[in-house]
Amino acid sequence: MQDRAFISLTTDFGAAYTAICAGVVYSIAPSANVLVLSDEVTPYAVTEGAMLLRQALPYLPTGVHVGIVDPGVGTRRRPVAVVTGRGDVLIGPDNGLLPPAAEALGGAIDAYELAHPAYRLPEVSTSFHGRDIFSPAAAHVANGLPPSALGPRVPPGELCPLRVPPVTRDGDAVTTSALYIDRFGSLILAAGRDDLPATYAYGTPLEVAWTDRDGTPRTVRAAFAETFGSVAEGEPLVWVDSSGRLGLAVNQGSAAARFGLASDTVLTIRPAPEE
Repeated sequence: MQDRAFISLTTDFGAAYTAICAGVVYSIAPSANVLVLSDEVTPYAVTEGAMLLRQALPYLPTGVHVGIVDPGVGTRRRPVAVVTGRGDVLIGPDNGLLPPAAEALGGAIDAYELAHPAYRLPEVSTSFHGRDIFSPAAAHVANGLPPSALGPRVPPGELCPLRVPPVTRDGDAVTTSALYIDRFGSLILAAGRDDLPATYAYGTPLEVAWTDRDGTPRTVRAAFAETFGSVAEGEPLVWVDSSGRLGLAVNQGSAAARFGLASDTVLTIRPAPEE
């Protein structure tokens, strides 16, 4: 296995289109070890894809990692290859998807635009750059091509950052945005454990407040819990997920469905008033 180049694919394409990308990789780098990390990122959800890559890639072998969540496909946004401090090469659109993962892999050391026609498919569509640009580039790098051969250098500081709303704190209240909704219907938030006051111990009853899209203020009482099993089935909780971020969940249920929450909801978390 150590003699085989490692390539991962993460997309919002679903199985069939992602399999086409894998087929392109194998046609150019037939000995590569290709892993589909996920083809189930919510369509167009760049932040969700970025958080998945950031969380997952440190646990994968050093290699070439393709990330494609690309609502701007066919526009002037750049296709890029990002070289990381750990030695990985991240390939995807320059739309904020890749920098969080690069940071988790030792930082972006260099970057290059995928511009050289020799490392694309002969015909490039306007809507499937995963097949025509990203997968061929990944395969050629896996075969030993220096990333610098792919096209002009892009200074790492010029890569499009992932824009995440800041976390704010006012006394014991923390206001944060949801980054995405996971497949269990839990909201994963921008805030981490360190954003909470030190007085928030597990078991503390919290009040989570937000405003519905129609302007109606809403609140729910939820325990700050270490595990889902710390609350009864069907009860809400705030917990620290495996990436270190806070989340709002319902034990064995969907917080998004139960409370009508969206992936961009802004929540304020504070100690619950005494009942």
